[in-house]
Amino acid sequence: MSSCPRPRHLTFEGYKITKNVRLKNKVAVVTGGNSGIGFGVAEALKNEGAVGTITGRNQSTLDESLKALGKGFIGITGDVTNMDDLENIFSKTADQFGKIDTLVVNAGGIVNGIAMSAIGETTEENYDQYMALNLKSAYFTVQKALPFLNDGASVILIGSSAAHRAAPGMTVYAAAKAAVISLAKGLSLDLLPRRIRVNTLSPGSIDTPVFGKIVPEEHIDAVKKLWIDTIPVGKMGRPADIGKAAAFLASDDAAFIVGTEILSDGGMTNISLMN
Repeated sequence: MSSCPRPRHLTFEGYKITKNVRLKNKVAVVTGGNSGIGFGVAEALKNEGAVGTITGRNQSTLDESLKALGKGFIGITGDVTNMDDLENIFSKTADQFGKIDTLVVNAGGIVNGIAMSAIGETTEENYDQYMALNLKSAYFTVQKALPFLNDGASVILIGSSAAHRAAPGMTVYAAAKAAVISLAKGLSLDLLPRRIRVNTLSPGSIDTPVFGKIVPEEHIDAVKKLWIDTIPVGKMGRPADIGKAAAFLASDDAAFIVGTEILSDGGMTNISLMN
């Protein structure tokens, strides 16, 4: 008997079995979606059928990320600490795709040119810039998005496991991310009449280019090894790991999850390796 080509879709008793695409034609915006965790989130949302916008301040990285994503997404340059830029991001997205179903508030992290520091070395200006990028921008990103969000939309704030454990030089950043976790609760309450769910997704140590902003290149591998030694699963996370968790929170599968935090950190926060 000659062999037949394998069908693209498996069948069982006459029923076609296809991959479940949970976000088909849903419109998403991912701030800071041009690299690292943000790109991993955008890619995961697209793989689930979403279309929409990624944002960033660097046009060249936006162009590279859009090329990797393929059709269905546009890139809009903007600074999330600038209110006019935020309004432009959402109005342009709505003009292109219609109302927004998923907002991922990812932009944040290291302030360019300003190293994290202990309290004795932190200036008022540095404090304000870290809070502006990691807390104020999150609040106003949601506020500026409200006129463009569908009722029943999912808003995902990207927090950090740093909010749960102290690390040298990270006090201000960690405090901002702890406040972001609280924001998800308060904003969910504010937005209950519109059935908009706000949750926080907090990554642990994720293997992204951010390490190059924190430590000299020659020390990156050693620093990564130190992190891996503290992670119970024995490896660093990948942007795709955060992306898959975000896709779940964006979907109807998470419809009963409101105002909470999901820690995606390989057990680093809640499991101790000490004997």
